[in-house]
Amino acid sequence: MSATLSPAEMDHLGEIAGAMIPASADLRMPAADDPVILDDIAKSVGRDLALVREAIAAILKMANGAFAGLDQDAKEALINDYHARGGAPAEALGRAILAAYYRDDRVLVALGQEARSPFPKGHVVEPRDWSLLDAVRHRAPFWRDDRMTGTGER
Repeated sequence: MSATLSPAEMDHLGEIAGAMIPASADLRMPAADDPVILDDIAKSVGRDLALVREAIAAILKMANGAFAGLDQDAKEALINDYHARGGAPAEALGRAILAAYYRDDRVLVALGQEARSPFPKGHVVEPRDWSLLDAVRHRAPFWRDDRMTGTGER
């Protein structure tokens, strides 16, 4: 089994990515099918390669093999329909496309961010309502506590 997407799969991935995130001239943002972003998507698929292949095949099947010939509205409707019921393959495809898109320097700059890694300088996070974590703080632990003795005491 190949460790990368085939040229045909890359073409289909480009069509799907471009339909998911089209270019915005107003915001000066590229589409997700931009060659640099598409290359990043392909390189970052990693362990999700089989799921991404499955998602591409499912979308093509839903479009009767003619996804590229659909208009933008039909492409978006088909992708939304697939995402709603596609399970793990749909999630893997969406994750790969979105992660690569929002790593692109042009996208970061258009969103008002510095085109850099978030660390070591970090980003300012606005204070939030910490009470939102109360449900997590008050639930019983669901992991094995290695500090416990055989009798259940620390």
